[in-house]
Amino acid sequence: MDASNKKTSGESASQPTLKIKNMVCDRCIMVVDEVLRSQGFQVQDVQLGEASISPVPESEALFRLEEELSRKGFELIRERMDELVTAIKSELIGYLRIVESHQENAVKPPLLSAYLSGKLHRSYPTLSRAFSASEGITIEKFLIRLRIERVKEFLGYDEYTLSQIAWRLGYSSVQHLSGQFRHVVGMPVTRYRSRGATSRRTLDSIR
Repeated sequence: MDASNKKTSGESASQPTLKIKNMVCDRCIMVVDEVLRSQGFQVQDVQLGEASISPVPESEALFRLEEELSRKGFELIRERMDELVTAIKSELIGYLRIVESHQENAVKPPLLSAYLSGKLHRSYPTLSRAFSASEGITIEKFLIRLRIERVKEFLGYDEYTLSQIAWRLGYSSVQHLSGQFRHVVGMPVTRYRSRGATSRRTLDSIR
């Protein structure tokens, strides 16, 4: 594969670009390409220092790839990605608080994509690719997990109806809240509440 190859015009925004250290020649490009394909990835493009692949690798697959590249003398650069992902998680917690405060004041909250882009000074597709590549889950699904933990918190207070909780957290309906809760927790919200609502986690521990 020639180093001058470019990304195809149809490349999806969900295809992550991996940064790879110690690539110095055309042979390095060939070796990295072979490693990526051997690990089951579809290779969109490989250039000196980076590769675009699909699908988005989950954490375990990324670890295996890291090990295989290391055996060939290359290093997958993850430090900057890890810092960015940590920042995204922090801002998502902040965003959830903003949604709640806007609901209380009857003000429409900002769009998630606009909020994150403004806070982190990067385009939302860039943030989305980095997060999915690192965590194996989309930003949107991670936000759902955060929101469900807040639902659990409110259930534990035993002061609010499901309708009130749904409204405070920006759900369109109780049915919407209940559907997400069942999907994430594995049981209906009513059963969870009847058991005493004890299986909570802090928002900064969500994975």
